[in-house]
Amino acid sequence: MAEAAAAESVREELAALAAIFCGAGEWEERSSSETDGTMFRILTKAEGLTEEDIPLELVFHLPINYPSCVPGISVSSECLTRAQCVAVKEKMLEQAANLLSEPMIHGLVLWIQQNLRHLLNEPATVTGRERCTFPAGLPMEDTWWTTLLHLDHMRAKTKYVKTVEKWASDLRLTGRLMFLGKLILILLQGDRSNIKEYLILQKTSKVDVDSSGKKCKEKMISVLFETKVQTEHKRFLAFEVKEYSSLDELQKEFETAGLKKLFSEFVLGLVK
Repeated sequence: MAEAAAAESVREELAALAAIFCGAGEWEERSSSETDGTMFRILTKAEGLTEEDIPLELVFHLPINYPSCVPGISVSSECLTRAQCVAVKEKMLEQAANLLSEPMIHGLVLWIQQNLRHLLNEPATVTGRERCTFPAGLPMEDTWWTTLLHLDHMRAKTKYVKTVEKWASDLRLTGRLMFLGKLILILLQGDRSNIKEYLILQKTSKVDVDSSGKKCKEKMISVLFETKVQTEHKRFLAFEVKEYSSLDELQKEFETAGLKKLFSEFVLGLVK
């Protein structure tokens, strides 16, 4: 019974990863069997020591007893030396050891995306090239998007809010988590692919509790609006949680951000 549950958990994790890393060439499942587990590759990019990101090819092997054990990890990059790749792999394995018994691959990828530059600053790994161009077939998308989400409710509000704040921070998204009475809105700004990752996390993670207090996934979230950040829109500098005492106060938040039309077309109808 436990083995079947673990296998189902791995299948769900793989499906989520395939949905997150859905760009050209980003995801490839290489092998899968009941005896040897599953092997797959993820192409991603991470913050380097300069303004240019560093491409990473990460190959993971999930043994049949994963996530009770750490996955096998291979790291390669045309911008890093072999010694640097080995050092990065060891650090990822150390991080994985802290995440046992829960799906960890997406967390590991997010962690290396944000910590690679710190690892490269360490004396043992600071040799080799620091600049390179992103490889063909893995697009760099620098277009900022605005997305407005509506949540029906939050039963475990404190935990839910902390989770949303962490996801926004991990994915380098800015915006607002807004409360007005029973109305709950999430306004996100950032790279469109990161917003897409946020939505996958929101829909696949157990972020709330049901009426009986059991942990559950978010099933009542709706995307009200999404578009490229226009020149008249203000780019938020951080992600903040705000509670508003009146509709006028909430409206001013949208107007200050250059989103007056968004408020009148999509928000007003939710409070009338």
